[in-house]
Parts: sequence; C-alpha cells; structure tokens
Amino acid sequence: MDMSFTDQQDVFSDYGSDFTPDEEEILNTLLYPEQDDGPNTDPDLLLKNIEDEQGPRGARVPHRQGQQFPEHSPLPVSKTRITIWLDGDNNRSANIESRKTRLERESSYSIEAPLSPKPEEVPDLRSPLERFRTKPKKALSVTDLISPSWCELQYWFTLTKHGKKRSTPAMKQGSAVHKVLEDQVHRTVAVDTESQEEAWGLRIWNVIQGLKVLRDTGMTRELEIWGVIDGQVVNGVIDELSYTCPEPDLEEAEEDRNIAKKMPAADQRTITDFLGPSSLESNGTGVLNKLRSSLPGKTSKLYITDVKTRGTKSIPKAPSFRPTLMQLMLYHRILSDLATNKVNADVIFDRYELKADVSFSDGFIAQIGSLNEDCFLALENPLPTQEESTLPLSQDSMTVLLAHNSLREMWTLMMEEFAHTFSAGAKSIGNVLKAEYRTPTDGAILGNKTFLYDDKVMQEYLDNEMRWWKGERAAEGVCVEEAYKCRTCDFFDECSWRRNKIEEATLKSRERKSSVV
Repeated sequence: MDMSFTDQQDVFSDYGSDFTPDEEEILNTLLYPEQDDGPNTDPDLLLKNIEDEQGPRGARVPHRQGQQFPEHSPLPVSKTRITIWLDGDNNRSANIESRKTRLERESSYSIEAPLSPKPEEVPDLRSPLERFRTKPKKALSVTDLISPSWCELQYWFTLTKHGKKRSTPAMKQGSAVHKVLEDQVHRTVAVDTESQEEAWGLRIWNVIQGLKVLRDTGMTRELEIWGVIDGQVVNGVIDELSYTCPEPDLEEAEEDRNIAKKMPAADQRTITDFLGPSSLESNGTGVLNKLRSSLPGKTSKLYITDVKTRGTKSIPKAPSFRPTLMQLMLYHRILSDLATNKVNADVIFDRYELKADVSFSDGFIAQIGSLNEDCFLALENPLPTQEESTLPLSQDSMTVLLAHNSLREMWTLMMEEFAHTFSAGAKSIGNVLKAEYRTPTDGAILGNKTFLYDDKVMQEYLDNEMRWWKGERAAEGVCVEEAYKCRTCDFFDECSWRRNKIEEATLKSRERKSSVV
C-alpha cells in the first residue's frame, strides 16, 4: 500500500512529522520525481549544441533579393509577450508542485562528494577544463558556459559519461525549425575544402556575408561568433540579429533611467550658476546648441534574438528561464567585443592550431568566386536606413578573395565588416534581448520574453562558472527550492547531492524540533 511521507512519520512517531508541509513537498520532490506531472516536466532546459567544430557544409548566399521571405515558412504573430526587469535575485522563484507520494525507506546517509568514484576507479583530479576542453579537444562553447546554469552536477555527469549532450528527438525537431528559419534568409551552396584552414575560411566568409545580408535586408540568422572569456576561446551562433527592437517601451524606459542617473542632484550647482545664462546663449544659438550639433547622430541599433522550441504551450518561468537569459547576455558580451575589435585573432588561431598565413587553394578561391552574382550585386530594394557594404560593388568576390587569400587576411576583412555594421561600436547593440518560443512541429510562435542586458550580472556569472571549469571549486547541485529540476534528470539515481540534501533537511528539522522541546 502506498503511503505519503507524512503517513510514514505518523506510523513511526507519536509526535507526527518532523517536517513542515513545505519541507515535505521538497523532500517528496527529491525522493519521487517520477510521480510528478506538473508543467515543468517539459525539459526545455539544456541548450542544444549549436556550435559545430567541423564548420559549415557550404557557403551561405542571400536567399532572395529584398526583404521578402518565403511564404511557406511559418511566421505567425506571437500569442504571448512577457517583459522581464532584471533585478538581481528578485526574478528567482520556486515552483514545487504538490502531488501524491508513496513510501520509500532510505538507508542511513553520509555526506559525501557529489560524484564519489567507484572503489575500483582512480579519481581524475583534473579540472573540467583540462579534462574536456584542452587541446586537441574542442574549445569552450556558449553551450558549455550556459548549461551549468540549470544544474552544474547534471552537466558534469553529462561530460563525464557522454562527453556531450546526446541528441534527442525534441532537439532534432528544434534543429529542423532553425533550418527553416535560416533558409528564409540564406541558402547553402556546397563548397569543397582541402584543409582545416579553408574550412575556417569558409566559416569566416559566411560571417562576412551574414553581416552584408544584415545591412541589406535588416536581418540575418545563424551568425557565428567567437570570443575570448577569461583567456579561453568561446564559440557560439546567434539565432537572429536584426534592426527591429523587440520591446521599444522597455528600451525607452532604460534610456529614461540612464538619463535620470546622469541628472545632477537637487542641491548640486550647475554651470549656469557660475557663468550665467547669457554666457551660454550667444547669437541666438548658444553654446549648448553647438555642443548638441557636435554630437554624432543616433545610429540604428541591432538586437539579438534567440529562438527556442518548446513542447508545451507555456512559457518557462524563472529559474527555468535562467539558462536562456544567460545565453543571450553572453551573446551580447561576445558580439560587443567583436564590434570593438577586442578579440585577438591569434588566440583563436593558436587554440585551433591553424596556419593563419597559408594561402587558400585555387580550387577554394574559384568556388567562392563563382558566388559573385549572389553575394556582391546590389539588392533591388536595400533598406534606405542602412549603409552600403564596405566591399565596392565594382569588385567581384574573386578580386576580394585574392586580396584576402589567407585566414589572417580573411579575419581582417571580417573585422572591417563588423566595424562598418556596428559603426558606433558596442553602442550599436541594443540592450533589449529577446527569447522567442516556437512549437517544434510547425514553428508557430508561442510567445516571447524580453529583458535588459546587465553587464554586472553577466560578469558575476562568468566569474563563478569559470571557477568551476578551472577546478577552483566543486560542481554544485541546484538549491532545495529548485529541486523540481531533479524530476527530469537522467542521473537522478546516482546523484549523491540529492541524498545529501535529504539528510541535511532531516537533521535540521530534528534539531529544530529538539530545541523546541
């Protein structure tokens, strides 16, 4: 006969349960995850491996002229929109679902390391960075830095047992949706490469073309980026980059707050107190007007969007949204570094052991050069607000490639395109970030969440995660309030963190009860 945790305590104690109702809910979540069928069982949790070490299969060229996208691709209107104001820990919330529980007797517990080695195994004391992301293994990815925000122990188990997250049917469906969206903007042309350097040259060339398409049409998708975080190379792919602000009201509110911060205090004396108004206004224009006229005009900003597929019709809530939040902010950080030319190309080339100054083969140049008509002819209806490409229209791709016939030169060309696209540097990137949720079957939009980039929050998160990757601290499980995450974890049975938390909760409850008696 099944019996709840409370029923069990009533049988063995004359004083009833040692736990409060809230504590019972948490312990039941840790003990019996398989019985819960609440709204959080859909594991839209771990990010798919969007970074591809093998490089693209072909060159991307504009799908069509103008800004019209294929009609067969679903682009329905969003049903739900949620705006998030990022404010420290205020966005965190517990979501423990009530449910029926059954009897399970736990044996005696002991506090142990989260991953205790088997007796016959010799523990590997190397850091995760040394074990999994040191040459000749792949470099860090955005996925690597963001997945632990769901649960570090879960990602640690994933790396140690599988090396990477295994592909699931849901992930394959999500990749199919991303492919449909990408085909709205680009089409792929097969290109043969003879070396690792040419494969990388193709990846950089696709970024150059993606930036050109962005200026010409106002949008690009699947834009690959590289950065250096705490001395480590990090690779990622931005789902969408466009000139359309996803939440103008949120951006306006941020601007108002920034202006308010710069306003002088009520008791602070201003320059007019010293010079007088007449000194600031001469010949009907005034010094202030001259200062305003000298400031650069407002430039069009670019906004980052990440597309997620979700099997349920609900939009994830905090803290389930935390991985996506950090992912978008990390994209913003890396893109800002590229826009300001802060990424050292030699660090990238050295990490992947690339010969940056070796010339590309004639066959590679010929293949890319044949894309001249698609890549370099002006579009019929370019956006009037965007500037022309840095590549002169009189030059074809063959001429450009011959002038940039190596990885180093190709990288230089890419940075010129970044400088042209992000003319105001990091200020060209809007702080309003958007997560868009779609169904995995037909790509219909379920809704979206928008929030503001917070550099302090991003830096604190990166500092903490890099400490784990470098082995300066052990992997941590989720906090007790987020124990619902254990319900969908593949490593539930072997995770000692869960058992330790049950033991800790039991000891604290008994100490509290004994102190009352």
